[in-house]
Amino acid sequence: MARILITGAAGMVGSHLLEHLTLAGHHVLGSYHRPTIRIEDIEGRFELVELDVRYSEPVRRLVDGFHPDMIYHLAAQSLPAVSWHNPWETMEVNVQGTVNVFEAVKRRRETSPRYDPMIVVACSSAQYGASLSPENVPIGEDVVPLPLHPYGVSKVAQDLLAFQYWRNDQIRSIRARIFNCTGPRKRADVVSDFAARVARIIRTGEGALRTGNLETRRAILDVRDLIRALVLLAEHGAPGEAYNICTETAHRIGDLIPLFEALAGRPLELAPDPALFRPSDEPVIFGSSARLAARTGWRQTVPLADTVKSVLDYELARIGA
Repeated sequence: MARILITGAAGMVGSHLLEHLTLAGHHVLGSYHRPTIRIEDIEGRFELVELDVRYSEPVRRLVDGFHPDMIYHLAAQSLPAVSWHNPWETMEVNVQGTVNVFEAVKRRRETSPRYDPMIVVACSSAQYGASLSPENVPIGEDVVPLPLHPYGVSKVAQDLLAFQYWRNDQIRSIRARIFNCTGPRKRADVVSDFAARVARIIRTGEGALRTGNLETRRAILDVRDLIRALVLLAEHGAPGEAYNICTETAHRIGDLIPLFEALAGRPLELAPDPALFRPSDEPVIFGSSARLAARTGWRQTVPLADTVKSVLDYELARIGA
C-alpha cells in the first residue's frame, strides 16, 4: 500500500483520482483549496485537508508529516479565461505552487536523504498554443510550446520546473500533458456546459441550447481513461519525461449535438450565443499519445458517446437533487 498525496483533490480530475486510488487500497490524502466541484461529492468519504499551495510553509509541513511515496500535483488555476483577468493569481497558484511542492521534497531530504517520491505534475495541451496548427496535429511532445494565454504560459513553467528539479536535484517527476478531458463534476468545458443546458431542457421541456463555435475540433478524453494514464505514468513513466495524454480522434464540436439529442430523445433548438465565441480559439487541439502507449501500454477505452452520457446523467441527477 502506497502513501499518496493528491493536491487539487476537489477538482474534477483530482476527485476521481482520489476515489480510484482509495478503492485500490492505498492510503490517500487529498488537499484542496477553493473546490471546483461540489465538495459534498467527496467530503466525509475520503481523507481531506485544506491547503493553499501558494504558501510554502504549509506545503512543507504537509509533505514532511505525511511523507508520501507518490504526489499527484493537480492543484491549479485551470481556466484560461480566468488567467486573462487574473494572471497574477494564475502564476502564483500554478508556478509558485509547483515550486513549493518540489522544495518541500528537497527540505524533507535534508533529514531523510533517501526520500524519493515520484511526482506527477498535471501539465496541459495549452502549452502548445500556436503550434497546434492543423498541419502539426496530432502534435508530439517535442514541438516548441507557443502558449496563447497566461494559463498556457504558467503550464509551460510548471512543465519546465518539473524537468529542472529532476535534472538538478534528481527528484523524480513526470510531466503529464493533459488534453481536453471531461467527466462527471466537470465545469466550464464544452461537454459539461452542453450537458447542464440539455439537462435543464429535458427537465423543463423547453428552451434552446446555447452554443459557441461548433467548427473547432477537440480530442475529448474521458476522465476514467485519464486516471488510468496518470496511474500508469506514476508507476512506469520515465522520470523527467513529458507525455501527452490524448484520445485517438479529434471531433468537431458540432458532432456532440446528435449525441445529446439521442440521449434527450428529441431534436434540440440551437441558439448561437456571441458571449460563447472566444476572440482566439485553436481550430484543432489534438495530440499524439504514442510515447505514453509505448511506455505504459495505455490506450483509450471509453467512447465519446459513453462520456457524454455519464456527464449528462450527472447533471440530471444534480437537478433532481
